Amino acid sequence: MEKPPKNDLRDRALRLLARREHTRAELAQKLSRYAEQHDDLGSLIDELAQSGLVCDRRFAEHFIAAKQKRFGHLKIAHDLKAKGLDAESITQLTVTSREQELGAARDVWRKKFPSPPLNSAEKAKQMRFLQGRGFSSDTIHRLFKANE
Repeated sequence: MEKPPKNDLRDRALRLLARREHTRAELAQKLSRYAEQHDDLGSLIDELAQSGLVCDRRFAEHFIAAKQKRFGHLKIAHDLKAKGLDAESITQLTVTSREQELGAARDVWRKKFPSPPLNSAEKAKQMRFLQGRGFSSDTIHRLFKANE
């Protein structure tokens, strides 16, 4: 398969960015199979970042805003790491998510389980559900303690 010229690579990048925000790493991964040399790809992504079309922070802010009502900060942080963000940026960006986590956990819990657990088996099931959604153990215990 012949590799497209740089302008085609730029057009492909712009089409991807028109659909949704991407991190630099995510965009590089998607475009890597179409690039002739990794230097071309790196310079293209740098150019797009300089012009403000690619911004990891903006991506993370949108991602967190979309996910924080349904998922805990642990899952959000894990997903951001998988998208290519560094640990320091993730920690800084998920601070507000952690602060609002108890309210989000309460909303998710009430929606899934309309009544509180009647026994320890139900409580364990509900706690596992919330852990699967990425809520921290501390948040889950505070939630159940407040509802006892």
